[in-house]
Amino acid sequence: MKSKLAAAAAARTLQKTRSAARGALLWGYEQRLAREVGAGGKLPRHLGLILDGNRRYARAGGMGREMGHSFGADKAHEVLQWCLELGIPAVTIWVLSTDNSSRDPEEIAHILSLLEREALNLSTDPRIHANRVRVRAIGQHSNFPGHVLDALRELESRTAHYDGMRLNIAVGYGGREEIVDAVKLHLSAQAAAGVTLEQATAELAPDHISAHLYTADTPDPDFIIRTSGEIRLSGFMLWQSVYSEYYFCDVYWPGFRRVDFLRALRDFQGRDRRFGK
Repeated sequence: MKSKLAAAAAARTLQKTRSAARGALLWGYEQRLAREVGAGGKLPRHLGLILDGNRRYARAGGMGREMGHSFGADKAHEVLQWCLELGIPAVTIWVLSTDNSSRDPEEIAHILSLLEREALNLSTDPRIHANRVRVRAIGQHSNFPGHVLDALRELESRTAHYDGMRLNIAVGYGGREEIVDAVKLHLSAQAAAGVTLEQATAELAPDHISAHLYTADTPDPDFIIRTSGEIRLSGFMLWQSVYSEYYFCDVYWPGFRRVDFLRALRDFQGRDRRFGK
């Protein structure tokens, strides 16, 4: 009996030693990546993040899907810190798409409650104010509950005068809907100026659409990361991403590590951007 207990204790000790060794190796690798990214110089002016895989992360861990979204919200806070440390000027995170509105109403209600909570937290987050982060919610929000809209407006109001990082929270967002909204705004402005529909359509140019996008005052994203292993855009910033570089990461969003983030940035730094030339 004693020999079995001793063997089990030895096995646990060996497992802990191996785990510690793996952790030390990963930490060392992460530090090397951080040095390489820092020395690489080129960082995105505008980073897009498609936060995919919350539900699958929860399912893989035997948890309810609501826990996946909660862990995903916590991860967004963590990644924001990484972006601030690197001095990335603009970040857009895609939290909820217009297509997601067809999901279970209870799931949508949970996501919106998380959105309200996070908006209230960000409005008082010392990092936001110390770094003068301007936060905006972009998308179509007319169907959101009033208390969620109030929290978003409070966050935007408190940070509207800041000149640091631009943080766009894409919620109730779809790329096609954004383009349609931009066209409507342009045509409405032309009509208000007394321009006929025929003249407005004859003179319509890409810059007219760009001027009315949700992110009109932010540079187009030069780098977009999507987690979960899915290799598609799903409508994220369709107009703005014409020359974006993409990086698809196999890990689910709540499991996205700093080492994954640094790997993506190192990959971006190694690319030769030709802008269609």
